[in-house]
Amino acid sequence: MARRLDADTHLYERRDLWSSYIDPSQRHLALSIEEDDLGHAWLTQGDRRIDLAEIHHPGDLDAMGAYRRRVRQGLPAEIPFDEALPAAFWDPELRLGQLDEFGLEASVLFPNYGLLWERPLADRLEATLANMAAWNRWAGDVAAIGGGRFQPVAHVSLRNLDWLEHQLASLSAAGVRLAMTAPALVDGKPLSHPDLDRAWAAFVEHGIAPVFHVAAFPHPFDDAWYEGDPDVVSPVLSSVFIYSAPALALCDMAVHGVFERHPALRLGVMELSAVWVPMFLVMLDGGFEFHARFNGTPLRPMELRPSEYVRRQVRVAVFCYEGPRRLIDELGEDMLMFSSDYPHAEGIARPVADYERLAGPIDGRAGEQLYAGNLEWLLGAGR
Repeated sequence: MARRLDADTHLYERRDLWSSYIDPSQRHLALSIEEDDLGHAWLTQGDRRIDLAEIHHPGDLDAMGAYRRRVRQGLPAEIPFDEALPAAFWDPELRLGQLDEFGLEASVLFPNYGLLWERPLADRLEATLANMAAWNRWAGDVAAIGGGRFQPVAHVSLRNLDWLEHQLASLSAAGVRLAMTAPALVDGKPLSHPDLDRAWAAFVEHGIAPVFHVAAFPHPFDDAWYEGDPDVVSPVLSSVFIYSAPALALCDMAVHGVFERHPALRLGVMELSAVWVPMFLVMLDGGFEFHARFNGTPLRPMELRPSEYVRRQVRVAVFCYEGPRRLIDELGEDMLMFSSDYPHAEGIARPVADYERLAGPIDGRAGEQLYAGNLEWLLGAGR
């Protein structure tokens, strides 16, 4: 059977993960999962309730809505959190056993509740970094358990570069090769700001690829646009404009020379869709060239066109329903990665079988790259 490496799956955090893996001196800052009076579990940090600690049903989005209606109606939880959470959702040894069942050689493992809390805790930097570090220590353990079949994704911030460099060094030593960071301003600075070159150099030095993923990162548009939406973590505008944050970040990094200055930097985009990429690359070059002609000089001199840097250094996960075959025809064979989003409700329940059924046949080198090769490149194969 052809190799299948899943670029986007999730490993739930058990209730005591943060308190167990956080620096003991910072245990008072640890995230936790606490029940309310009706037995519904919530992700909390200190005195702040962040969001429901709900449990997904793979491929069943309506089940999530039914549960949220139950919460809004003031009805008690039907099953306690610890009983409702399937062991294979959080236990890496059990998940390892699922890989053969799913037809996967390996999988990338993002956090689950880690996608919910970065923006809500933006004003608590110490707590943010402490809880990221807790997950990162766990990621090192997961990498060891996986024996090469797991690629756990660290969670990092560029807001403290001393902390970032220390985290990347520790993660690299533990065999972690991917780290999620926000496609967003860093305390008001774009990702291309000269002060952040140190961060991109550190990713390269330690052999870790930064990745953008759906999460509660700072909004790409003014916060006023999102007011009135009851889902403060994932408002509807974030779903409609799911591509806007990574597109803005990649444009900034390309036209302001981050990829040119750091040619060994490899960057992944996961669960942020891929259907936008062909038009984005056209507009990226068109906008840059129009600006150069209109102003009589380019924004900055570069050896390659902006889109060529993106093609050279970025890989994007593609949903099965986006038409991967058509996108490969438009983008070439070396940009897109297979991903299932298992075990999330908006993903697919059978990572390989469902993806292949919905995507249709993709053979030859195009299939090899989609299902394995491009993710291996992102992980540094052949580095």
